Amino acid sequence: MANLDRIIKVARGKGKADVALRNGQVVNVCSGEVYRADVAILDDRIVGLGSYRGVREFDLRGRIVAPGFIDSHIHLESTMVTIPEFAKVAVPLGTTSVVSDPHEIANVMGLDGINYMLKSSKYNPLNVFVMVPSCVPSSPLETPGAELRATDIFFFLNQEWVLGLAEVMDYPRLLEGEPSILDKLKIAGKKIIDGHAPGLSGKDLCAYVAVRISSDHECSTKAEALEKLRLGMTIMIREGGLAKNMEALLPLVTPENLRQFTFCTDDRHPQCLVEEGHMNALVKKAMRLGMDPVTAIRMCTINPAEHYHLENLGAVAPGKIADLVVIDNFRDFNVEMVFKNGQLVAKDGELLPPVVSTMRPSEILRGSINIQWLKQEYFEIRARKGSCRVIGLVPGQLITREEILKPRVVRGKVVPDTARDILKLAVVERHHASPAIGLGLVRGFGLKKGAIASSVAHDAHNIVAVGTNDADIMEAVIKIRKLQGGFTAVVDKKLVGSLALPIAGLMSAKSVHEVKDELNTLIRVTKEMGCILDDPFMTLSFLALSVIPDIKLTDKGIVDVTSQKVIPLFTQKKSKG
Repeated sequence: MANLDRIIKVARGKGKADVALRNGQVVNVCSGEVYRADVAILDDRIVGLGSYRGVREFDLRGRIVAPGFIDSHIHLESTMVTIPEFAKVAVPLGTTSVVSDPHEIANVMGLDGINYMLKSSKYNPLNVFVMVPSCVPSSPLETPGAELRATDIFFFLNQEWVLGLAEVMDYPRLLEGEPSILDKLKIAGKKIIDGHAPGLSGKDLCAYVAVRISSDHECSTKAEALEKLRLGMTIMIREGGLAKNMEALLPLVTPENLRQFTFCTDDRHPQCLVEEGHMNALVKKAMRLGMDPVTAIRMCTINPAEHYHLENLGAVAPGKIADLVVIDNFRDFNVEMVFKNGQLVAKDGELLPPVVSTMRPSEILRGSINIQWLKQEYFEIRARKGSCRVIGLVPGQLITREEILKPRVVRGKVVPDTARDILKLAVVERHHASPAIGLGLVRGFGLKKGAIASSVAHDAHNIVAVGTNDADIMEAVIKIRKLQGGFTAVVDKKLVGSLALPIAGLMSAKSVHEVKDELNTLIRVTKEMGCILDDPFMTLSFLALSVIPDIKLTDKGIVDVTSQKVIPLFTQKKSKG
């Protein structure tokens, strides 16, 4: 940063700025206005708005200047690429900062995984702020690759780029006063603590907020978000790859309460990044839904900056870091230039070569697929009296519904029923080669033949597979092991499609575009298998998530998320079909 004398001189117009963005329209998220002004930059800071000259000048000819976009909550592992590869796509779209929760890789690799993400964040034209994972595992109802205690994560809380404690997901045990969780809240001190409490309400919600948990990104209805808003929580409106809550929640935002809202993606797959965009896509959608452009921009600039106490970011104002986005107009909302720390780093959708050359390769992680020797009989479900609890998919949501249905039984065993779209679901523990395999049924995939499997299975990331027969399910899991992680599709015990994700079974070292193309090819294969979902692998990856209602399947069996108990597959409840 320049010395104070020079800052004062340039800000007063007594000398030239290093860079001057001239003749632009500034989006002032502090006052809620858009007006003509030059932006003067000295070193990495904005020093003035008004009429300025610079050593280097950009004539914007009426284009819009906005603060760099901030994603207030993202799991970067879910992009399926490394952080440098993510930056190559996200930064030209206007994203200059993200707040990342690396709990996906922490569930697989523990401290090594967190360190890998921190090191990968360096040397990129992107601020990667980190929230330390609070729940590894996310609940005691699944088997992760690691377990992090308060003493394990204490070191990270003192690091420069770490802002606080990430989403507290295991709220049932928190409400019961589980010491291991309370210890983590205590060591967070005065740092931010983010939340994750879908459906939590009433006095239990009051208790959750009373221990300083300050945000939630799991609201799916206006009523749920309003209750949390009234208790002072920041509502992070999520528009991710699968869960899309913007249309439901945007009507709640008013001029009186808008400072309590941010935009986030949570999970963003390669297709979404390439074909739709990142935070720029969320702003565009909000405007299409009727939100004022300045308000939409505030939701991913000054609002997340204030929530995370990032005083130097989030606005076009003197003293702020010069992370800026130049947009053609509010109608088309094309990002034409991106400035990071006062330097032009992206133009017309591409990172500039000097920026790309500063990226460094990341360290190599150990292999993470360690499963027992499998036999087909391990995937059999012996029939019993009664009906079965079937996991029913809810389109566009992470939540599922419990459906009580009569199973198809052949020779004393429960088998998939493609005529009713009831398929077998399996979760195979993949970290310790244990014999743990959870078996269940799911409805909503539409597969008519074969099976698909994934080593991406939030949050413990065991191998999850769905299929029309046991032989193909087993083979799909075995092929995951041979890839050392990723997605597979199998028909008649033959691999018909795959995507390798050898970094912790979650990410590829390839570019976003390469991963996107391979994934699109794989999804086309699943369509030929009869799948009716746009992205069956994203859906599959959330079916083991034991902290999102109603019921899920982990390696320990069927989980009732509300009661946080493993429940039997068979039930005497009355069948509804």
